[in-house]
Amino acid sequence: MNSHQLFRNSRFRLALWYALVMGVILSLSGYGMYRALVQAKWAALEREIESIAGTLHDSLEPMLPISEAPTLVLQQIFPELCVVGQTCNTNPTLIQRHTIGISDRQTYYIRLFDNRGNLLAFSPNQPTKLTKNLDPASWQTLRSPNGIRYRQFTIILHSAAAHQGVNSSNPTTSWGYLQIGRTLESFDVEVKQFQWILAFWFPIALSGVGISSWWLSGLAMQPIYESYQQQKEFTANAAHELRSPLASLLATVEAILRIPQSNPQDIKTMLQTVERQGRRLSNLIADLLFLTSLEHNSSSPQLFQPCCLNDLIGDLTEEFLELATFAKIDLISQIPDGEIYVFGNEPQLYRLVSNLITNAIHYTPNDGQVVVSLTACDRTAFITVKDTGIGIPPSEQARIFERFYRVDSHRDRKTGGTGLGLAIARAISHHHQGDITVKSQLGKGSLFTIHLPCISQTLG
Repeated sequence: MNSHQLFRNSRFRLALWYALVMGVILSLSGYGMYRALVQAKWAALEREIESIAGTLHDSLEPMLPISEAPTLVLQQIFPELCVVGQTCNTNPTLIQRHTIGISDRQTYYIRLFDNRGNLLAFSPNQPTKLTKNLDPASWQTLRSPNGIRYRQFTIILHSAAAHQGVNSSNPTTSWGYLQIGRTLESFDVEVKQFQWILAFWFPIALSGVGISSWWLSGLAMQPIYESYQQQKEFTANAAHELRSPLASLLATVEAILRIPQSNPQDIKTMLQTVERQGRRLSNLIADLLFLTSLEHNSSSPQLFQPCCLNDLIGDLTEEFLELATFAKIDLISQIPDGEIYVFGNEPQLYRLVSNLITNAIHYTPNDGQVVVSLTACDRTAFITVKDTGIGIPPSEQARIFERFYRVDSHRDRKTGGTGLGLAIARAISHHHQGDITVKSQLGKGSLFTIHLPCISQTLG
């Protein structure tokens, strides 16, 4: 399986997991909201029924004397209701409609029972085939033959004598029961609407989750893919860098084996070539190990100590002065009188600056100039290496710190570089909590700036 197929499959699996997790979250959230809305409307509906039942209960109880016949009392109080055994008036007047305090007669119905549970009166709009036997449960949910549901509430009615304290201990003072119910047709319609909304929008939301999951998985996989590509490129570059000196070394060894022992001078020359190639391989491997240790923070910050940058820049300028003179380049150092200290590893800082000076000298033509300066501001030390060399194209400036990357591979081969100098410089600066930047123009030179946090600055 090639790398593209591997990453595509990984992205698909990651997107699938994103979609599954988000789908579960959306499902639970949607169901939770649906249940919360339904429960809220159900609770509001029951409160409304209880409120109407309480109003009727408080209005009717004082009008219910025990001494009179129940049917006569009901006809006087509820001219709208149908009394059991009598003809029902299905067209009450406006005044009669409001006698019981309910204007929406299509939604609510009333039933009255005596204290023995016998049905006395009922609303004409009560559900069909409703049993005449009393169910004393406070709340009931009924379903009519045509499928319409009803919610019913039962409350006890006491006679006026019970309120006046007459025979209050006698259970017969309980006049009967009041049942008030309402149709759940509108409630069920709204619940159906909620269900249809969920059924319609949930697949759309899942589709959006799937598309966004694929996009997010691509974003998540992008750094991994780029890292893999860099690692792949690094492996290829390392193999190429190692293969060239190894091939040269093996060719030299084979030539030595063919030379007669009578030519010791030729053998000595070829052995020197073998030694040179071996050292190049050794230096390359050492640089790779050093760069790896820096990128993995293998060097403990506990080994850091105060380092004087003034002395470090001065020593490097003296060391590279002979190389610069040989290349006909004017090497200048600008060091302030006050000492500037940073907390770090002195050999690593030495290598950091020396790599920049070496590059500046190698890429600056004859009669050019390289200026190394040191300044400090706001507890930050700045080391700049400015040259009048060939410069770096703007399109290449972002990649010059990559391992084995060369702007001009032919020139770098000639000077013996491996393309690790700037990568090591950046790794050292990051290891010291600093940074390195570059500004360059073709044909005018480059300016490399090292930023390091300083721990003290003594003014001269």
